Amino acid sequence: MAVKRFPRLAVRALILERDRLLLVNAYPGGVSDLWCAPGGGVEPGASLPENLARELREETGLTVEVGAPALVNEFHDPATGFHQVDIFFRCRITAGVIDPAWVDPAAVVTQRRFFARADLAAIRFKPDSLAKAAWGTGCHYDPLEVIVP
Repeated sequence: MAVKRFPRLAVRALILERDRLLLVNAYPGGVSDLWCAPGGGVEPGASLPENLARELREETGLTVEVGAPALVNEFHDPATGFHQVDIFFRCRITAGVIDPAWVDPAAVVTQRRFFARADLAAIRFKPDSLAKAAWGTGCHYDPLEVIVP
């Protein structure tokens, strides 16, 4: 039986540059082909935008301006009780460029890349509504989905 825990809160960035979306492969050693928006867990005592700016610097080396929320996504693992709520914000790069030599200090993010919307058809990514949120308007809600291994 799954242990009940409090949901983990995380923030993620939707960064469109030249109509391409920045995604990362956040699996140490590149053990998965799953791509996601950059970001990570929220630390107490800092605002959601402050947490997101910190995560982006760590994972990509970029400095960003954090804008409006675009998506709230929930996922869980019924077997372990893990439950995470991701809040995606529209962001704009204010300094830096994607550098293949950049090393994530936590050694989690192994790749960073911009994808055109059409490119998403050829990769695995989460959440399913990522493109709708990134290229759409307003703020969307993704109902609870089962975690992807």
